[in-house]
Amino acid sequence: MRSPIFVAAFLLAIGILVAVHEFGHYWVAKRLGFKVLRFSIGFGRPLWTRVGRDADRTEYCLSAIPLGGYVKLLDEREGEVAAHELHRSFTRRPVRARVAVLLAGPAMNLLFAAALYSVLALLGSQVIKPVVGQVRLDSPAALAGLAPGDEIVRVGGRSVSDTEELQIDLMREFTGDGTVALTVRRAGALRALTLRVDADRRALTEPGRLMPGLGFDLATWHADAAVQSVPAGSAGERAGLRAGDRLLAVDGRAVANAADFVAMVSGAPGRDVRLEVERGGERRELLAAVPRVLDHGVTVGRLGITLTEGPRTWPPGLILTRRAGVLEALADGVGKTWEMSAVTIQMLARIVTGQVSVKNISGPISIAEFAGISAFLGVGAFLGFLAIISVSLGVLNLLPVPLLDGGQVLYQLVEAVKGSPLSERAQVFGQQIGIALLVLLMSLAFYNDISRHLN
Repeated sequence: MRSPIFVAAFLLAIGILVAVHEFGHYWVAKRLGFKVLRFSIGFGRPLWTRVGRDADRTEYCLSAIPLGGYVKLLDEREGEVAAHELHRSFTRRPVRARVAVLLAGPAMNLLFAAALYSVLALLGSQVIKPVVGQVRLDSPAALAGLAPGDEIVRVGGRSVSDTEELQIDLMREFTGDGTVALTVRRAGALRALTLRVDADRRALTEPGRLMPGLGFDLATWHADAAVQSVPAGSAGERAGLRAGDRLLAVDGRAVANAADFVAMVSGAPGRDVRLEVERGGERRELLAAVPRVLDHGVTVGRLGITLTEGPRTWPPGLILTRRAGVLEALADGVGKTWEMSAVTIQMLARIVTGQVSVKNISGPISIAEFAGISAFLGVGAFLGFLAIISVSLGVLNLLPVPLLDGGQVLYQLVEAVKGSPLSERAQVFGQQIGIALLVLLMSLAFYNDISRHLN
């Protein structure tokens, strides 16, 4: 049942974001005197076409392949242009006008993201305070002095007020020299701590690896976690677990919820752990040998069982509700878009330099999953997903890579400097490089998606 919803949410998200991007090109082109021949959502054979009633007779299309779109402008390089319309051809318009049209698509994506973030701030949302839940022994967090109940208020030079800000800023700071300065509030007093990771820093930048690698979890919801099924031959069966067992503790540490149990077992590969369970109203203790399993190149522990979880409750004061006025929401939207754009650029640069794992590059399979999950969570989550992807689309299109808007802007600037267009041979060579880079990027993204599912 979920797969059709995931696909529908993905197609809806792509359609909206492509329409926003291409509308930016279209709107600016119309106002600067370019002749727009076609505005298409999707590629390939048009499934629906409407011809505008204005003098330009622009075609508006929905096409068969929904993974993109384009705005086609009058261009004498692509066919014969009537003499009376030459002044409206792309190549005959001033360079500054061409650059404006090319930048308008990414700019519209960033404006759209700012608008979405503003709407979310105006509607209000619930956020989780960055309070430490558990700290694993002998981990970087334990060695730094981090303790359960600490509220993290600063990472490096940035203030943090919720878990999303914390994770973004941890990644920003960690990808330098592996040292992260923290300020925590403990018993009403502020304390300065320093997290240090000396080995295998790049592996910790893989998705979902940073905080477990640093050795601490955030305070989260409480819910009864129970065993749903115990496959024959699994490590859970060998340990004596049965369906219906309520999971109470691992090595004396209380289990907060199903995710907490998974994290504790994952962090114990190749070890024996002491499990406390409740069965039939009686408390029992079991010894489980946790096998080593390779997950995305990282060794983790697995018992091979499935879990179920009861109703969730949150500790008092951990959830905050934020709601802004109109002007504050607008400022928040612009600020959030600027911050996410800066983070995107920083992470791209660090992927190129090898400081951040290339496994952070996601393809359409992962994006479809995120779209579907956000749709399940509600309108607010889906709008937040759209904002994040819109920022990424805007920033990526500004990269100086041929075939992208940024690469085409570079061509126009070169023409402005040298006084004549680049030779056709140079432009073709640039396009070949651009195609090669995009194929490489998409291949890597698909590999990451498939690898994650196989693991």
